[in-house]
Amino acid sequence: MNYLSVSDYLKNKYGTKVYKLSLSTGCTCPNRDGTISYGGCIFCSEGGSGDFAAKGLDLDEQIKFAKEKVDGKISSKIPTADRKYIAYFQSFTNTYGDENYLKDLFKKVLQYPFIVGLSIGTRPDCLSDDMISFLSELNKEKEIWIELGLQTIHKNTADFINRGYDLPVFEDAYARLTKANLKVIVHVIIGLPGETDEDILETVEYLARLKPTLFGIKLQLLHVLKGTKLAEIYEKTPFRIYELNEYCDIIARCLQLLPKETVIHRLTGDGPKKLLIAPLWSGNKKLVMNTMNKRLL
Repeated sequence: MNYLSVSDYLKNKYGTKVYKLSLSTGCTCPNRDGTISYGGCIFCSEGGSGDFAAKGLDLDEQIKFAKEKVDGKISSKIPTADRKYIAYFQSFTNTYGDENYLKDLFKKVLQYPFIVGLSIGTRPDCLSDDMISFLSELNKEKEIWIELGLQTIHKNTADFINRGYDLPVFEDAYARLTKANLKVIVHVIIGLPGETDEDILETVEYLARLKPTLFGIKLQLLHVLKGTKLAEIYEKTPFRIYELNEYCDIIARCLQLLPKETVIHRLTGDGPKKLLIAPLWSGNKKLVMNTMNKRLL
């Protein structure tokens, strides 16, 4: 099965493999601080889905730390001067806070010559017109991606996971971002409690119909992590967790629905092993990717 992976997209554009640097803005989330709710989405750990970023350091120190961590996995055959990176602000809501501070941060990170782009994880209800305008201008210098955690189009599920906004809020944000020529990546969680295969496919079909065409999608396996509300629910009333082969099958069906030009940024996702409760098979990344590749071929 042919699809456009993010690795291929970046290699085609920049002529080499591009790596991500996990960084932190220090932002929290309106779904955690009481503005909308407390505790965040029920699947979200204390790290706010950014468990691999170095927090508590200034930007220069974070970049140095992240770059050393990533460079340790890169072949020595690739000269240091030729290595390129995407700065990725993943944890919590990275447009929720002092906008002047955030603008300075985003502008500064793009001044590093080895950073070719910026990916910002946020919520659709935390994007002011002023911030979108600013990011649109930055996008003329280097590539900007905006990542939105939609997870599902189904209201009952959205309410259950404590997402904190309704679908029209996402639609408004998507329209404003794409009008500003910003690339949008949408997160979808596969295996949310109570959702059937048909529910998942309906979410993907909805995204496949978006106009303008969706730039990117992340298909994320549901992880039950220690310390989350989801873990409490799972321990009291265990819900269905996909087996590996089942998960690979539903991913294949999702990919068949998406436009060929939509970039696939994720097919599964990594949960911190020290926090992982289920599914345990997801902790074996090599097994997961080998099984996935065989299924997709």
